[in-house]
This record gives sequence, structure tokens and C-alpha cells, in this order.
Amino acid sequence: MTDRRRCVVLTGASRGLGLAMAHALMAQAADLRLLCLSRQGVAPPAAAGALVDAWAVDLAEPAPVAQRLHDWLAALDPTTVASATLINNAGVLAPAVPLAECPADDLSRALRVGLEAPMALTAAFLRATGAWVDSGWRGPRRVLNVSSGLGRRAMAAQAPYAAAKAGLDHFTRCAALDEAARPHGARLVSLAPGVIDTDMQVQLRAGDPRRFPDHARFVQLQTQGLLTTPETAARQVLAWLDRPDFGQEPVADVRDA
Repeated sequence: MTDRRRCVVLTGASRGLGLAMAHALMAQAADLRLLCLSRQGVAPPAAAGALVDAWAVDLAEPAPVAQRLHDWLAALDPTTVASATLINNAGVLAPAVPLAECPADDLSRALRVGLEAPMALTAAFLRATGAWVDSGWRGPRRVLNVSSGLGRRAMAAQAPYAAAKAGLDHFTRCAALDEAARPHGARLVSLAPGVIDTDMQVQLRAGDPRRFPDHARFVQLQTQGLLTTPETAARQVLAWLDRPDFGQEPVADVRDA
């Protein structure tokens, strides 16, 4: 077993795509240190030789979670780290209703979990690992933000989720420019993973067609077998992380591979 580990921080790791990515990461290699963040605080069983931690956190209150992440990274010995990766996967779907009908608490939570938390965690990650670089560490640093096609095209009754994902794309572009200007800067990508068979799809299919004009489309995606399994999507997203050109285009879609 190598003395240097790949360090991966993954949010939304308790279900859907996040849980599938956690299992896929554990299956890849023994030289892994995986930190899973979710409201449930669950993580997959550690593979032989791998290290896994899980925090039960509420990303609707991102500031203390970001500080805790910064402190956790700062406490690591960078000479034991081969690479550092942050995967911002967590998101919240507000009720599928017109914006005027969206409860204020649901609107706030969707934006805080879907946009404010990724920004705060990315800032903490870049600050802590940037200190490693300043001390001479030269491993790769990557941030992968899990976006959505809804961040790139408008849809009625989806304003909170779509706005969070559009913001995710654009803050990734901005932060990528920041990092490109620093020596040994991190590489960032906001990646749309396709249409996945998760609880969010169930929630959309349960929406009221009278208030959600695209309801029938989401029903058809399931009935026509057009949804990607979380396991397949996880493999596609993690394969993107391993691309030699990762970060060359800060906003991408797995279907463009």
C-alpha cells in the first residue's frame, strides 16, 4: 500500500448519484481517503486499505461545514496526499410550482444547498489546499461541481433548482479563472451528468401537471426507459475526473464525451 493517498471529499453521499459515486470510489483502489458529507452521515464500507469518514451535516447552514472542512484539510499532512478532489454533488429540488407559489423556506433551502454550500466548500477547499501548494506540495487539485441541464435551459416551475445550477456553472467559470492565474492552481469543472433515475425524478413525476407544464415529459423519460442508472452515471462522472483535459472547459456535459 502506498504511503500517499488520493483524498476525495463528496457531498450528498447518502443516496442517488452521490451514494453510487461513493461506492464506485471505494471500489477503485486502496489508496483512497474518502470523506462523505450528507444529512444522514452515512458512507459505504471501506475497501481494504482505504479510509472513509462520514459527517452528518446540514448544507443549508454551509458556513460551519465549510470551516470544518477547511480545518480537516489543514490538519492533514500534505506529504501523505497524492491528490485532492472536491465533488459538490448535493442538491435540493423545491416543489415543482411557479416561483410565486414556492414556499420561502423551500426556495431558500434550494439556493443554500445548491449554490451557497458549493461555493463555501469550494472556497474552503481551495484555501486549505492552496496552503499546501504554498508550502511546496505539487499534487493535482480538482473541483467537480455536479450541475444539470436545467441550469442551461429554462423550464417553468423549476426556478430555484435551475437558478442554483446556473449559478453553479458560472461560479465555476469565475473560480477557474482565479485558479488559472495562480501557480499550480486547481482545475474546476461544472458537469451535467445526464438524466438519472433518482429520487428527484420521482419528485418531478409526482408534481401537479396543472402547475408543472413539463410533467408529462418526466413521466415519459421513465416509461420509455430513458433514465440513466445512478451506477452508470457515477462511472461517467468519475471518468470525467480522470480525463487528462479535465478543467480545460469549465462547463461540460457527460453526453458530450
